[in-house]
Amino acid sequence: MKIALFHNFMDNIGGAEVVTLTLARELGADVYTTNIDEEKIKKMGFADVIPRINSIGKIPVRAPFRHQLAFWKFRRLNLGKKYEFYIISGDWAMSGAVNNKPNLWYVHSPLNELWQFKDYIKKELVVWWKRPIFETWVQFNRMLTLRYAKHVGVWVCNSKNTQQRIEKFYKQNAEIAHPPIETKKFRSEESKGYWLSVNRIVAHKRIEIQTEAFSKLPEEKLVVVGSYEQGAEQFENYKHTVEKGMTSNVKMIHWADSEELQSLYSGCKGFIVTSKDEDFGMTAVEAMASGKPVIAPNEGGYMETIIDGKTGVLINAINGEKLTSAIKELSSKLHDPENQKTFERNCLARAKEFDTSIFIKKIVSLLRPSQTQE
Repeated sequence: MKIALFHNFMDNIGGAEVVTLTLARELGADVYTTNIDEEKIKKMGFADVIPRINSIGKIPVRAPFRHQLAFWKFRRLNLGKKYEFYIISGDWAMSGAVNNKPNLWYVHSPLNELWQFKDYIKKELVVWWKRPIFETWVQFNRMLTLRYAKHVGVWVCNSKNTQQRIEKFYKQNAEIAHPPIETKKFRSEESKGYWLSVNRIVAHKRIEIQTEAFSKLPEEKLVVVGSYEQGAEQFENYKHTVEKGMTSNVKMIHWADSEELQSLYSGCKGFIVTSKDEDFGMTAVEAMASGKPVIAPNEGGYMETIIDGKTGVLINAINGEKLTSAIKELSSKLHDPENQKTFERNCLARAKEFDTSIFIKKIVSLLRPSQTQE
């Protein structure tokens, strides 16, 4: 089947982009996007996909212009009968459903800026005098999104958490296909004594909770791998906030390629995430695929992947103090080689439940080129 994939932008490679690139590789699909960073795509191990990635035009790096222009460009994209099926794998590309059918929307997050995280963004990231403008922007795009959503043929999402949001905001039932983890790429090695955190440098990842915890744990070390969009004010400001809270036992790496990430996962003591109500959280499963236990908030997608006490620790209402206690407790357990082996065995087994082969099989079963979409 000849398939096209739509994704907002491919210049900052995170979990959603890895899913898109994996789909492109496994399905032999073409990708349509806006901004492209070929070097980052190569470093993440997807050089073979680059010849099939097409830009529909460049857009700015600053929000909300970045998102709005991507939304506008995909709304006007019409590839006619060039493909037998269209998969939307970028949330601000969902407007492409209007002209390109039959289609499937793989929902990473159902435009959280407009719905789930709207109040959080307004309070934490928007200065008071811009809040009325922000409210107008949200209401306008909610209207458009709901209108465009009527053109989506098949709804698929990455977790129960996202499924519930789709039902709440869009009144649609979505199938679940957990994101693909190439479990065979990861390896488990002896700990080199550091904790690892891998995130986009954005506010809802709450990396400041991590730096606060490690400021109270001088005997422990944390490596933060954080990708962010250079030149975008909202990312630069948050990066500065995180760096201000870093003590000498915290190291930040602003980019790591696929091999470097695998090495960091394999050598860490354990993995830490603090994201607010995460949609799914691929990095936690990648850590488990490396045999490493995960400390995470007891919310969002982490509740679906981490087994408390067996593959890590889930923290209710996470904050710096609770994270500090969890690190101390897990670190103490990991001093025992038998406990280490048990965590490793449990983590590896759990990660296999989210392997790429399972994801692709599920997606293929949902491709319905013969359906009629009006």
